[in-house]
Amino acid sequence: MSEKTAKKKAVSRSEMTKWQWTWKEIKRNKVAYAMIAPYMLIFLCFTVLPVVLSMVISFTDFNMLEFPTPVGFKNYTRLFLYDDIFLIACKNTLIFAIIVGPVSYLMSLMVAWFINELSPRIRAIVTLIFYAPSISGQAYLVWGTLFSGDSYGWANAILMELGMITTEIQFFKDADWVMPLCIIVALWTSLGTSFLSFIAGLQGIDKAQFEAGAVDGIRNRWQELWYITLPNMKPQLMFGAVMAITNSFGFGGVVTALCGFPSVDYAAHTIVHHLDDYGGQRFEIGYSSAIAVVLFAVMIGSNALVKKILSKVGS
Repeated sequence: MSEKTAKKKAVSRSEMTKWQWTWKEIKRNKVAYAMIAPYMLIFLCFTVLPVVLSMVISFTDFNMLEFPTPVGFKNYTRLFLYDDIFLIACKNTLIFAIIVGPVSYLMSLMVAWFINELSPRIRAIVTLIFYAPSISGQAYLVWGTLFSGDSYGWANAILMELGMITTEIQFFKDADWVMPLCIIVALWTSLGTSFLSFIAGLQGIDKAQFEAGAVDGIRNRWQELWYITLPNMKPQLMFGAVMAITNSFGFGGVVTALCGFPSVDYAAHTIVHHLDDYGGQRFEIGYSSAIAVVLFAVMIGSNALVKKILSKVGS
């Protein structure tokens, strides 16, 4: 593009309003917009609209049978001031998210970094081995058998054989064991989509950058990771962070599969369980929507914090 043409386009844009310029760009790229229209329509209908409706319904009393009745902030007042189980759920969710979120994220990155150093054939096999637990439908069956509450459970059998216990431990019925075991299982199944995205990001880095880094003074693999690898993987790092946060705040399926619903003494009761209780069991849709809005706000805030932290990587 010549300087004269670029200058002409700049002038013509300055003479148009923002909306006029936007409409002109839409018409110019109409084929691209037509291609993404089906996805955007589905996204608006099944993601954006439900979120907006949930925010609106959270200010009402709605039981799915009668028309919603506006109640203002009554649901939120009840949630934070009178619902003791919700406070327990918040504590459990926070503990789980603080442990599982960062640990699974770093574990996915480190394992992907290690696998990337292997030869292509071995890399494919090792990737499958690490990725398999996250897609296996029998993952919880393995842990349920391992920590079964009878003498046939592997953990109980080994401990009794060694003389460390005389009676079986009801691992998933004991409040002291429930949360630690659920955290371990969640970490074991955490090498999922973000793990694969990290491997793809590592594969996409230009090898010439490492040679240039060595010339510029990078002396070890940790400096190479911080100044070359991670800055080139910012999109994958952000995607992995979003997935880690989403999974750590929405880990209700792990507890339900292992401990039932609700867990003993609410030892592993989470916000997701509380939401399911009021929305799926009691049909207090207004109140459950308030729970969902709180969870949504926490996840958005966590994503914003992680994005700010990742922006400093390599700087």
